[in-house]
Amino acid sequence: MLIDMSRKPSAIAQEIRQTKAFDSPEDEAAVALLRTVDLLRADLERALAPRSITPQQYNVLRILRGSHPEPLATLEIADRMIERAPGITRLLDRLEAARLVSRKRCGEDRRIVHCSITREGLAVLAALDEPVREIGQKRVGRLSKSQLANLLQLLDRIREEVS
Repeated sequence: MLIDMSRKPSAIAQEIRQTKAFDSPEDEAAVALLRTVDLLRADLERALAPRSITPQQYNVLRILRGSHPEPLATLEIADRMIERAPGITRLLDRLEAARLVSRKRCGEDRRIVHCSITREGLAVLAALDEPVREIGQKRVGRLSKSQLANLLQLLDRIREEVS
């Protein structure tokens, strides 16, 4: 596939100061998507910093708030994570040490550990709700309702299983 070298460099090419054309529109789109994710993650990290929690810990707390008051098994939490966390046990150790989650072994199967968000965890999330909502408004809120619907459909398509 030939790329039109006479066209103006894309916003992502200018942003990362890339002087050569991308190999393909797919490569360019993937770079733009990764750059966007990085910007959103940096915004989230800044919002979470005052509470001394990471985006992965925040994700676990949100998952547990969503199931509250019902506990979730550790593997269920891992499956629901936005970003796969191979060290889910260490992640939960830190949250438990901060008294944001509690864990209890299942009576019937000691290999299963049930996790719940604590009152302190709920309070941390409540304090973070508005700053996190502001990130979405700042970054994504500029899109119209139809653009947002389009974006969600496109992202769903990108995440579909590839055979």
